[in-house]
Amino acid sequence: MDCIELFKQAAVALQSDIRYLELDAARKENDENQALQDKIGEFNIARMNMNELMSENERDEAKIAATNEKINRLYQEIMNDEGMLRYNEAKKNAETLINHIDAIINTAMNGGDPMTVQEPTGGCTGSCSSCSGCH
Repeated sequence: MDCIELFKQAAVALQSDIRYLELDAARKENDENQALQDKIGEFNIARMNMNELMSENERDEAKIAATNEKINRLYQEIMNDEGMLRYNEAKKNAETLINHIDAIINTAMNGGDPMTVQEPTGGCTGSCSSCSGCH
């Protein structure tokens, strides 16, 4: 069996990992949360309004300040939503899993033993150029 087929099988296995399942469930929950989606839509409209205000020749600083305040308030409301908090935690856990997988692949591609790779700690960025070592 070639490595592409093995990676496809590994990707199927990835989709049964609890970290993936939690991320997928949180994403679906947020997608179905109409109040959250409305708030996200309002946030995006406010950002577009800000872009328009900023591009005007004669800026209305009061409108810019009010729109900026609205954007910040909506952002905080969105990010403090229980579903969004669950999603962000699940995303962080899934990214840790992906960073571990990435470290295994990078170790193998650099001639190292992929079986010795431990889960990266300290917020692996996935970039070996800034890495002090993950194995």
